[in-house]
Amino acid sequence: MTSHAVSAAAAGTWTLGDLTVNRIGFGAMRLTGSAAFHQGTPSDRGRAVATLRRAVELGVNHIDTAAFYFSRLRSANELINSALAPYADGLVIATKVGPARDADGEWSTPARPDQLRGQVEENLRQLGRDHLDLVNLRLMGQDSASEHFGALAELRDAGLVRHLGISAARPEHLAEAREIAPVVCVQNRYGLDARGGDEMLRTCAAHGIAFVPFFSIAGEGREAGTVRGEHDHVRTLARAHGVSPAQVRLAWILQQGAHVLAIPGTGNPDHLVDNVAAGALRLTAEELRLLDSIGESAS
Repeated sequence: MTSHAVSAAAAGTWTLGDLTVNRIGFGAMRLTGSAAFHQGTPSDRGRAVATLRRAVELGVNHIDTAAFYFSRLRSANELINSALAPYADGLVIATKVGPARDADGEWSTPARPDQLRGQVEENLRQLGRDHLDLVNLRLMGQDSASEHFGALAELRDAGLVRHLGISAARPEHLAEAREIAPVVCVQNRYGLDARGGDEMLRTCAAHGIAFVPFFSIAGEGREAGTVRGEHDHVRTLARAHGVSPAQVRLAWILQQGAHVLAIPGTGNPDHLVDNVAAGALRLTAEELRLLDSIGESAS
């Protein structure tokens, strides 16, 4: 498929609260360098800015980011601000709070409920916004989400945040959060070879909540952004369709339900076009069963 025919609209849309987004979005973590956070080579600033602008040209209107997405020389939020402000109407920028890093990039103690306002304000400053479209509470292993989510609900009531979601969450966390304020999305790890999220996938579908998988291409490579030896079934289907293995993985993700949103990330404009093109790839029921067997063998 040629790049001029590629559009993020090909996979259809979903509504996050009152915000309609194309189901193929963009994850900003890898904009900051060749590996996550402080490791690896710093990204080329011009290429990162070009990637963001190209994403919007291709119809991407859902960008996932965080203030803690930074490396020695790059900040994902600052790159987004530089590339895309003033922001187009209809562009939804989702961020997340909870984890914390110090100025040296080292992970520090996760935010307490009373520190979440500071994290929200940090995202507002970096992005140049007066409110955030969507904030996900990234849970850090706690049994209860109530105190933290309640603090974010207060910021929503104050007008700093429009919509709320949760990340790295279990179904009981979702139930807790929904008692406090509306939840428009759940952002969990999920992919062909990371199928532990099936219950949350189904729970979100039942409640009309978006399910937003992360590391859906990387699989077991996770933050390194690589798949540790691509599975034969994925390679076979990629050859059959004349597409990349990443497109097969993303197409499988999108076909898990109309409520599933993909947020593949890259700092490479060519990889971006390839990822967005996955929205037009339709796998047959037989092909989906073949791919499903990967998760069954991994579990």
